[in-house]
Amino acid sequence: METTEAANILAALAQETRLSLVRLLMAAGPSGLAAGEIAARLGVVPSTLSFHLAALDRAGLIVASRQGRSIRYAARIVAFRALLSFLTETCCAGSPGRCGDLASLLPDIPDPETETMTPDPLIPAFNVLFLCTRNSARSIMAEAILGKHGAGRFRAFSAGSDPAATPLPEVMEKLATLGHDVAGLASKSWDLFTGPGAPRMDFVIALCDTLDNQACPDFGDRAVTGAWPLPDPAKFTGNAAERQTLLNELYASLRRRIEIFMSLPFDTLDRMAAKARLDEIGAGVPRGVNA
Repeated sequence: METTEAANILAALAQETRLSLVRLLMAAGPSGLAAGEIAARLGVVPSTLSFHLAALDRAGLIVASRQGRSIRYAARIVAFRALLSFLTETCCAGSPGRCGDLASLLPDIPDPETETMTPDPLIPAFNVLFLCTRNSARSIMAEAILGKHGAGRFRAFSAGSDPAATPLPEVMEKLATLGHDVAGLASKSWDLFTGPGAPRMDFVIALCDTLDNQACPDFGDRAVTGAWPLPDPAKFTGNAAERQTLLNELYASLRRRIEIFMSLPFDTLDRMAAKARLDEIGAGVPRGVNA
C-alpha cells in the first residue's frame, strides 16, 4: 500500500457516521447488509447513507453485491488488513512480532486477486451528480427520479454552485405527490463533492445553461460530464395552474432523459462514447431513440 492510498482511506474514515457504518459491516461479516437495514440501524436517511457509502467505496473499503433484487454491502477486509500492515510495517525495526499483542492483529494478508468477499458477483453502481445553480428544483427532481427508478444500479446526488436554503416547496410537493421519498432531499453546495473525502462521481450532469458563468470544480478524472439544459422553475410565471403544468412538463422531460440514460449499454461504452451519448440525451436526440 502506498502512502497516498493509506491517507485516502484514513480521510474516508475520519467521520463519525462512516466509522459506525464500517463497524456495522465488520460485524455483519462477508454476507454484508442491505442498504435499508444499514440506514435503519444507523438512523440516517437514504440520501445521507448513499453519500457515505460512496465515500467508502471510493476508498476501496466496501464491496457491493446483488442478492436477488437487493444490493448488499460488505466490508472489504483485505483493505483493512493492508492498512494495518502499512501502519505497522516499521514496528520494532520491521519485526512486528516484537511489538507485543499488536502482532496478533496482523494476520497474513491474502492475495486480493483471489480473496472472495461474497459468493455473489459484484455489480457496478454508478454515482451520478446533478448540478444547477441553486439546487432547489431541477437537480432535486433529477436526484429523486434517478434515486427511485435507478436504485441498485445508480446512486443519485445533487448540488449547486450557490445553493438555496431549501428546495422550492412546490417542487417537493410535486415529487411527494408522484410517490417520491422527499425526506432526504436538501439543497447543498457542490463543495461537498470535491476533495479526497468526497464520493467518487462517475457522471456529472449540469441541468442549467451556465451555472451563473461559474467554472465547475474538479470532480475527479473518472467523471463523465454532460449538459441537459432545462428551464428553471423559479422563473416560471403565470397562475398556479399554469405553473403546475410547467412543473409537470419539466418532470416528464427529466424522467424521459433519465430513463434513456439508464438504458445505455454502459458495459460497451468508453468515456468518449459515454460523453457523446450524454450530450445527445441533452439535445433531445439520443441515438437509437425516437425523438
